[in-house]
Amino acid sequence: MTQTTSAHHQGGTAPPAARFDAVVRAAVGQGLLGEGGPVAGFIDTEGVRASVRALHDAFAGTPEVLHTFAAKACSLVPVLRLLADCGMGCEVASPGELRLAVEAGFAASRVVLDSPAKTREEIRLALALGVAVNADSLDELRRIDALRNPGTASVLGLRVNPQVGGGSIGPMSTATDTSKFGVALRDPGAREAIVEAFRERPWLTRLHTHVGSQGCPLELIADGVARTYELAEEINATLGVRRVTSLDIGGGLPVNFTDETVRPGYADYVAALTAAAPGLFSGRYSLVTEFGRSLLAKNGFIGARVEYTKDAGGRRIALTHAGAQTATRTVLMPDAWPLRIGAFGPDGTPKTGPSLAQDIAGPCCFAGDVVAYGRELPELAEDDVVVLYDTGAYYFSTPWAYNSLPRPAVYGFRAVAGPEDGSGHDGPVTFTTVRDAQSLDDIAAESGLAHADALIQRDG
Repeated sequence: MTQTTSAHHQGGTAPPAARFDAVVRAAVGQGLLGEGGPVAGFIDTEGVRASVRALHDAFAGTPEVLHTFAAKACSLVPVLRLLADCGMGCEVASPGELRLAVEAGFAASRVVLDSPAKTREEIRLALALGVAVNADSLDELRRIDALRNPGTASVLGLRVNPQVGGGSIGPMSTATDTSKFGVALRDPGAREAIVEAFRERPWLTRLHTHVGSQGCPLELIADGVARTYELAEEINATLGVRRVTSLDIGGGLPVNFTDETVRPGYADYVAALTAAAPGLFSGRYSLVTEFGRSLLAKNGFIGARVEYTKDAGGRRIALTHAGAQTATRTVLMPDAWPLRIGAFGPDGTPKTGPSLAQDIAGPCCFAGDVVAYGRELPELAEDDVVVLYDTGAYYFSTPWAYNSLPRPAVYGFRAVAGPEDGSGHDGPVTFTTVRDAQSLDDIAAESGLAHADALIQRDG
C-alpha cells in the first residue's frame, strides 16, 4: 500500500512537490528563516498525527499491541509529548532519553529501555520506575538477577539477534552474524542457553528483536521476526509453561527518500509479517513495536539560507547554513542517505527558470561538508532558501556540535488548506516553538566557561 500525505490535511492533497511551499513562504515572512535565523527545522504536527493513525490502523486487527516511538529519532520533548498525546509509548536507549520520556509524560508502563551497555545505575533506575527493560546479553541478565526487586512492575525481556543478514546500509543492519546487539541466536550453544535462561527466571517473559532499519527490505525484517516468534514457541513448549508472553518486534520500516510517497507503508509491513509468521497476530503474544524514522521523516524539513554562491573548477556551489552539523549522515554517507532539495527565492516562493547543476554545501570547516552534489535546480543566489526534505527524523533533533555551530531552532507548524475553488491560494500557517536556537552564551557555557581557569597553574 502506498500512502500519500500532505500539509493540507483539511482540504485534500496538495501536489507532492508543493507540499511545504506555503510553509516555507510563511516561515520567511514571519522571520523564522532569514538573516536572524539562517537555518531551522520544521515539524508538521498534523502530518505526525496522520502517520500515527496509519500505524494504528495497520495493526487494528492485533488483539494487544503497544506502539512505542524510538526517542532517538526525534529527541525533543514537545515532539515526544505530541506522540504521547497520539497514544504512542516510548522506546529509549540511554538515561538521557529515559529522562526525556519522563518529562514528556509517558506512563512508565508504556516505556521500553533498550541499550547494549546499560550501567547498574541505569538498570536500578529503570526497575524503580517500572519501565520495561530488554536485556541485551546473558551477562546483563545476571546483572539484573542481582539488582531486581521482586516487587518491580517492569516487564523484563531478552534481545536476540536472529542473524538473518544485513541490508544495503551496513551500519543500519543489526542482525548480521557479528552484530553487537542481542544474543547471537545461531552461534553454537546459544539457543540452548537462551532456553535455560528463561527456565531459570520466571520473571523473564519477553523476547526482543530488531533486524535493522534504513536499507533493510521488509522480507529480511519479517524473517528475523519470524525466527524470534519460533524461538518463543520453542521456549514455551520446552518449559511446558507459557513463559514468553510478549514479543518486542522492534521497528525499522525503511523510508523512501526518492519522492514524496510513503512506501512501504505499515500495512505492507503487517502483510510481510503475516506471511512470514502467520501466528504472530493471533493474540497468543502481546506485541511491542519501536518505529521512529518512518513516523517522522516525511513530516519535517530543514530550511536554510544561501549565504554565498561561487564557481570552482567549472562547478557551481551554493554555501548554506545546513551542513554536517545537522545533516550528518547525508554528508558522511551521501550515497546511503541522499536528500531531496528544494529551491526558493528570498521571499520564500519556489524558484523557477532554467536548471543548473549545483552543489549544496554547508558551513562546516571541512571539504566534504556537502549535502547534495550536482543537483539540477534553478540557479541559486545570495539570500535564497534551500529546503532539505524528509528530515523530520534524526536530522535537526540530534545535531553535531562541529565548529561550535549553534543548534538550530525547531518549529512545529499547522498548515490550513485554502479554498477549494481552484484559486491556488493557501490558508494560514501557524508556528510554535519546539526548541529555541542555541545562543552563543549557551555554547560558551556548554564548553566549560564556568571552569575557564581550571587548567591554569597559578603560583602562591
